[in-house]
Amino acid sequence: MTPILIDGSVLEGGGQILRNSIAFSSLLGKPISINKIRNSRRPPGLKNQHRTGLELASTIASAQLDGAQNGSCGIQYTPGSLRLPGHYTGDSVTAGATTLLLQIALPLLLFSKDPSPSSLTLKGGTNAQSAPQIDYTQHVFFPFIRDHFGVSVNLDIKKRGYFPKGGGEVFVQVSPTSGTLNAIRLMDRGKVKAIRGIAHLAGLPGHIGPSMVEGAKEYLVAESSELKDVPIEIESKRERNDNTFGAGSGIVLWAELEGGGIIGGSALGKKGLEASAVGRAAAEELLRGLNADGCVDEYLQDQIIILMALAKGLSEMRLNTDPPRTAIWVAELLTDAIFDVIEEPSGHTVVRCTGIGYSAN
Repeated sequence: MTPILIDGSVLEGGGQILRNSIAFSSLLGKPISINKIRNSRRPPGLKNQHRTGLELASTIASAQLDGAQNGSCGIQYTPGSLRLPGHYTGDSVTAGATTLLLQIALPLLLFSKDPSPSSLTLKGGTNAQSAPQIDYTQHVFFPFIRDHFGVSVNLDIKKRGYFPKGGGEVFVQVSPTSGTLNAIRLMDRGKVKAIRGIAHLAGLPGHIGPSMVEGAKEYLVAESSELKDVPIEIESKRERNDNTFGAGSGIVLWAELEGGGIIGGSALGKKGLEASAVGRAAAEELLRGLNADGCVDEYLQDQIIILMALAKGLSEMRLNTDPPRTAIWVAELLTDAIFDVIEEPSGHTVVRCTGIGYSAN
């Protein structure tokens, strides 16, 4: 079969084209050739974490992988059969984000005729810049896809790894379906039911956690009348020294909505920035998402386009930001899913998708 050619410089020109293309290729048995990988990044090409993700996917999918060296701007990928159930390990060796390794591998584990679970051990950065924090995946992404797509996934943070050392480890277990994913419908945000969150730290003074919590709470109460009577529960968690690699801190917040959606906000600590300001930054991001009046945040919408394309039937979702055009472009290129992006008079965007109803059968 002639490989499908994919231009990695299209639209955002980042790593998402690589991750989603490999996932679709592995599931659908379509060989692909990707060039101009991460063309908009400086430097372009594969970094350690991208190469690790490619190698992880190729192992799961019994694929032939060519050109996957650090710095490479082009790869060829010819998938074989998915080896499920199984346990697989991906180690970026650096502080490369474990959540981005998960994005390339998770779809491959969702479908199998054998109901036995598969699992991943992912090593690298758990709370890194330019990627979702692992707490976002655990408390926002995974609960959402469990509730709406019917996906059975669980995640355990074995060890935190902060930038620049990495060294973190997470364990993910996936129980596959022999059928199809559910289509979703999220068109009404509804009121905020609750605000929850976690402030995490390791190797730093203990007051930093509570200070992040207070900074977030104070900002949310002061800046949003909508949250006046909404419960706000933010945990402060200091990791044991034997449960972390390196020192660092951060906070992840999420708003649970009556309409079934969820909006997140997060921030990482950095040298010279007051802990209360870190909490406030996460709260600011959360309020921007809530005030935009969509049903999911921009990071969640990016990650669920691939699941909408694979699901059976019509999915529709009201967004609070520009649509995830890169994820949609990849899905339309490699599948028969049909997307429709509608700009409403209110300024909101609705994404509709007729999915392909993929199953292991």
